[in-house]
Amino acid sequence: MKNTTAEVWLTASTFLRLTPHASRLAASSMAVVALLLTSCGFQLRGQAALPFESMYVQTGGPSSFASQLARAVRAGSQTRVIDNQQDAQVTLQIIAEARERTILSLSGGGRVREITLRYRVSYRLYDRKNKEHIAPSEILLRRDLSYSDSDVIAKEQEEGLLYRDMLNDAVQQLVRRLQITRIDS
Repeated sequence: MKNTTAEVWLTASTFLRLTPHASRLAASSMAVVALLLTSCGFQLRGQAALPFESMYVQTGGPSSFASQLARAVRAGSQTRVIDNQQDAQVTLQIIAEARERTILSLSGGGRVREITLRYRVSYRLYDRKNKEHIAPSEILLRRDLSYSDSDVIAKEQEEGLLYRDMLNDAVQQLVRRLQITRIDS
């Protein structure tokens, strides 16, 4: 017994119509869910409360990490990222930023089967008086990737996406670490 599209649509639309009692029940259920979410402490991330008013980001040259970090700080906090180190309350020095690619496994024929991608950022935070608030630290992220010689272009694109994802993850980790920093003026 085949149903036509019109019969299926009519049956679905009739089923989806709610009686007044069912609509009140659905509304009260949604209110209970909202109440449970707020009572468990759930809240949207909101703005990052960084413990300093201005920050200078020092790099050894052009850095995609530094520009992403500056964008995240500007968009997600009241802290200003400024271009003059002498006017900044703190300086975030990006000591090193590196992308690494190593072979994880080989096939029986000696071809690369899996690779490991690493993204490493070293940094430190100090103030105008050269007092260190975060000692030289490092964020290290790692992703494993299967590899195929027949899909070289696709795998290169996937590798680029994974590096971009690791960069965004490193930026968010550093912002969270900056939030818990104690700055004694």
